[in-house]
Amino acid sequence: MGAVSHEAINQLKTLMDQVDGRLKRTFQNVHQGYKAETLERFLKARDGSVPKAHKMLLDSLKWRLENGIDDILSKPIVPTNFYRGVRDSQLIGVSGYTREGLPVFAIGVGLSTFDKASVQYYVQSHIQINEYRDRVILPAATKKTGRYVGKCVKILDMSGLKLSALNQIKLLTAISTIDDLNYPEKTITYYIVNVPYVFSACWKVVKPLLHERTRLKVQVLQGSGRDELLKIMDYSALPHFCQRDGSRSSRRGVNTTEDCFSLDHPFHQQLYNYMKKQSGNCAPTRPLKHGSVHVEMPLADIKKAEICRTLESELKRFHSQDDLTRLHDIQISD
Repeated sequence: MGAVSHEAINQLKTLMDQVDGRLKRTFQNVHQGYKAETLERFLKARDGSVPKAHKMLLDSLKWRLENGIDDILSKPIVPTNFYRGVRDSQLIGVSGYTREGLPVFAIGVGLSTFDKASVQYYVQSHIQINEYRDRVILPAATKKTGRYVGKCVKILDMSGLKLSALNQIKLLTAISTIDDLNYPEKTITYYIVNVPYVFSACWKVVKPLLHERTRLKVQVLQGSGRDELLKIMDYSALPHFCQRDGSRSSRRGVNTTEDCFSLDHPFHQQLYNYMKKQSGNCAPTRPLKHGSVHVEMPLADIKKAEICRTLESELKRFHSQDDLTRLHDIQISD
């Protein structure tokens, strides 16, 4: 939908002014002083319906309280070598900013393996990055640009995407559902690059099932997407997998300080040091304990479940066709 009316924002604000103190405190961590803009995000996520947006926001605040989300940035994943394994298997990072000052998040969809830790560690890490984005990165961008910055750009690298990705659908659906219900409307555009044939085949099937609001945010770019992305950001802000067209995104040969997925990259160093500092501020006499933070993962809604079933079916069908192709040694071109 388009812009949300001021009347709807004011109605939702009146309802939120009536919540109890605990909910108000966690809501402050959500809106970071930009209450109207936050209410607008939840209203957009519920097509402008005040009652539905109110329920969604209340459910989200209760989820935060029940799962200790306000304190999650004081619970770094330790030890460092273990966290490095999480970072090397859950590829996400910040490569820079667009010319408008929006942070650029890079996500290595195709090469993420999620095989170095339990599901809870990956969920914890994902939420920590969300919270760091909302509490640190976006407020800093707002201060730097002199205007409110509440969204980011995401570049999804599909290099290396294989049919084995089918094994991660449940985890990715859980993470996506957490984002949909608790961090709505935080991404202005999803750019998808380095697209292999398997993605193209699945995208044709899944695209019609997506909400129009989501569909309009997705842009599938040619190759590494470098030329298109340079229209909105400088070369230095491009993720490493977009800097060389046709490179197909391999991480080999990339300096770890330039690889925005690496724990050695400045973004991850700042994030990890921030969490360790917060941990010291909260409990200076207690050593950090090895163990994940258990976060309740909500069930996907009917629409998302339908998309997952369709994607799973399409991947299996593609797999069967691929097996037949290899059996008969038939070449299929892109």
